[in-house]
Amino acid sequence: MKKGRTEKAGAHKKVSTERFFEAVVKYRKTIIFAFVACAVFGALCRQLVAINYDMNDYLPAESPSTISLEVMKEEFEGGIPNARVMVEDVSIPQALEYKAALEEIPAVTEVTWLDDAADLAVPLETMDPDVTETYYKDGMALFSVVIDEERGLPAVAAIRELIGEENSMTGSYVATAAATESTVTEIRKITVIAVLFVILVLTLTTDSWAEPLLLLAGLGISILINAGSNLIFGEISFVTNAAGTILQLAISLDFFVFLIHRFKECRGQYGSAERDMVQALQKAGVAILSSGLTVMIGFMALAVMRFRIGPDLGLALAKGICISLIAVFTFMPALLVEARGLIERTRHRPFLPDLTGFGRLVRRMMILLVCVFIILPVPAYMAARANDFYYGSSHIFEEGTQFGDDTARIEETFGKGDTYVLLVPKGDFAEETALSAELQALPQVKSILSYVDVAGAEVPVDYLEEGDLALLLSSGYSRMVLSVEAEYEGEETFDLVQTIRSIAAAHYPEGHYLAGEGVSTRDLMETVTDDGERVDLIAIGAVLAVLLLATGSVSLPVLLVLVIETAIWLNYTISYFNGQPVFYIAYLIIGAVQLGATVDYAILLADRYKECRLSYGKGEAVERTVTTVTVPILTSGSALVVCGFLLGAISTHGVLAQLGMFLGKGTLFSLLMVLFVLPGLLYLCDGLIRRSTRGGKSFKKEKEEA
Repeated sequence: MKKGRTEKAGAHKKVSTERFFEAVVKYRKTIIFAFVACAVFGALCRQLVAINYDMNDYLPAESPSTISLEVMKEEFEGGIPNARVMVEDVSIPQALEYKAALEEIPAVTEVTWLDDAADLAVPLETMDPDVTETYYKDGMALFSVVIDEERGLPAVAAIRELIGEENSMTGSYVATAAATESTVTEIRKITVIAVLFVILVLTLTTDSWAEPLLLLAGLGISILINAGSNLIFGEISFVTNAAGTILQLAISLDFFVFLIHRFKECRGQYGSAERDMVQALQKAGVAILSSGLTVMIGFMALAVMRFRIGPDLGLALAKGICISLIAVFTFMPALLVEARGLIERTRHRPFLPDLTGFGRLVRRMMILLVCVFIILPVPAYMAARANDFYYGSSHIFEEGTQFGDDTARIEETFGKGDTYVLLVPKGDFAEETALSAELQALPQVKSILSYVDVAGAEVPVDYLEEGDLALLLSSGYSRMVLSVEAEYEGEETFDLVQTIRSIAAAHYPEGHYLAGEGVSTRDLMETVTDDGERVDLIAIGAVLAVLLLATGSVSLPVLLVLVIETAIWLNYTISYFNGQPVFYIAYLIIGAVQLGATVDYAILLADRYKECRLSYGKGEAVERTVTTVTVPILTSGSALVVCGFLLGAISTHGVLAQLGMFLGKGTLFSLLMVLFVLPGLLYLCDGLIRRSTRGGKSFKKEKEEA
C-alpha cells in the first residue's frame, strides 16, 4: 500500500529534478567518460599547483609588518634574518671560516656575526658581554642568516651539510623548510591509511564487494578534479594542501553513502535499476543537497577572514564539496546503474547486525540524555573561550623533531632570541643616536647593528665601503638591526614590539617601519583574533539560513545548530582542561569545519524523522529513525574521526597535528550528540516542530506515547 502511494505521487507530477535524474541515467556512459577525462586532466594540473608553507605570507597586505617588509625589500639588498645557525666548539678564526662558507651558499644573502657588531682586534674580555654573548659563548658561534625565500630550500640543505648533524639551526625559514620536507611524505602516508580504512568501513556497511570500490572511484575522481582545479589560485597554503584531500574524502563520503543506502532501499521497487536510481535520488536529494550546502557555507565563512589562510582553505574546500555534490548527483548514479550487474554478482551477506535494539535503547535513554545535555552549552562555551593560544609558527615543531631539538640546544646556550629590523628616515644621525640609546636601554635588546652604532655619527658616509653602506643605509632610510632576547610570541614579546614601535614613533613621528618574526606574529595575533567571532557568526547565520530553506522549518535549524555547536564547544574544552595551548589558526578553522562537516549527520537524522512521523507516532518515529540512519552516519563519521586522528598522530607539523586531533575529537562529540541527544530533542519538541515545519500537519496524530 505504501509502495502504491509512492508510485501514485511520483506519477502525479514529473518535476524538473526527476527529468534531470532520468537524463543522468540515460546518458550515463557519456557522463562517466567526461568525469574520467576531467580527473586525468586534474591529476596532471595538480603537479603545477605551488604550495606556500609560510604563515606570515598570509597576513593582510595592510598589516604594519607586511608593509614594513615590502619597504625593506625595495630599499635594501639584505632581508630580515630568518635563520639562526649554531656551530659548537670553534675558535674565533674557525667561526669566521664558517661565516665565509655560509656566505658562499646560493640563496644566502646575508650572514651577521660578532665581527659585524664589534672590532675583533680588541680582546674579547674587554668587549661588552651583551654584544659578544649574542654571537659567541662557551666556544659556540651563533650566526644570524638571511635566506632568500624564493629559492631557499636547497640553501637549508646546504647549511645542514656544511655544519653537520651535530650542530644546530633554527628560525622561521628553517621551520618552513622542515614543514615542506615532512608534510608531503606524511600526507601520503595518512591518505593511504585513510583510504584503506574507508574500504574496510564500506565493506562492513554495504552488501556488495563492488560497492566500496565504486564509492572510492567517485570520491577519487572528485578529489582529483578539485586538486587540479586549485591551479586557478596559482598557489595554495600548506594547510589546504595537507588537509584538503583528507577533508574532502571524509566529508564527501557522507553524500555518496546516503545515496547508495537510498538506492539499496529502492532496489527492485520501481521496475528497473534506472527507475530505482531516479527514485533514490528524489528521496535523498534534499538531505544530500542541504548537507552539501551547509558544508560549503561553513567553509566559505572562512573566506571572510583577514588572515588569508582562511580564504585559501575555505574556497578550495567549498569548491571541492561543490564538485563532490555534482559527482554524487551525476557521476555516481551513472556509475552505479552501469555497474549494477557487477554489484549483483558480488553480493554478500550483511556483516553488521540489525540495529533495532540500538534504536530501542536510544528511545529509552533519550529523555535522561536531554536532561544532561541542557547543562552543557554554557560551561562548555565559557571553557572554549578561555583557552591559551599560540598565534605564530614558533611552536609548530616541538622537541622530538630535528627542528625542535635544534631550537632547544640553541636556546639552552644563547637563550630565546629574535632579530628585528627597524627603518627610520635617513639624515638626522643625532636623532638616530638618541633612538639607539633609548632602545639599548631596554633589557631585552642585547645589541644593535646600525650606522651610528658601528661607524659612529661623526664618521662621514663617504668613508664607508659600498658593501657596508648597502646594509645600513639606503637613499631614504637608515637600517637598524636589533638582536633581542625574546620569544617569537607571547605577551612579553608583544609588549616589547609595542614598546619599540612607541619609542620609534616618538623620535620619528613622520613614520618608521619595524619587521621581524615577533613583529609579524603580533600582527598575526591581532588579525586572527579579530577574525574569530566574525567567522563563527557568519558560519552559524549562513547555516541557519540554508537549513531554514532546506527543511522548511523554523525550529529544526535552531535545534540542529545548537546540537553541533555544543559539540564544537565540548571539543575545545579538552584543551582547556588539559592546559594545552591551542594554535589559534586551528581553533579558528575547526569551528567552521566541524559545523559544516558534521551538521549533515543532524540533517539526515531530522529529515528521516520527519519522514517517519508521517506514518508513526513520535516515539516509534525516533526508534525507526535511529535504527535506519545509524549505519550511514557512522560510516562517514568514523572515516572523519580516523582521518582526523591520523593527521594528528602522524603529522609533525604542530598546526596540522592539532587540526587533526580537533577534527577527530570534534567528530566524535558530534556523533554522540546526533545519535544520543538529538532524537530526544526531536521527541520533546515534536509539537513545536509540527507547528513550525512545512508539512508538519501531516505528522501522524497520537494519543500519548512515552
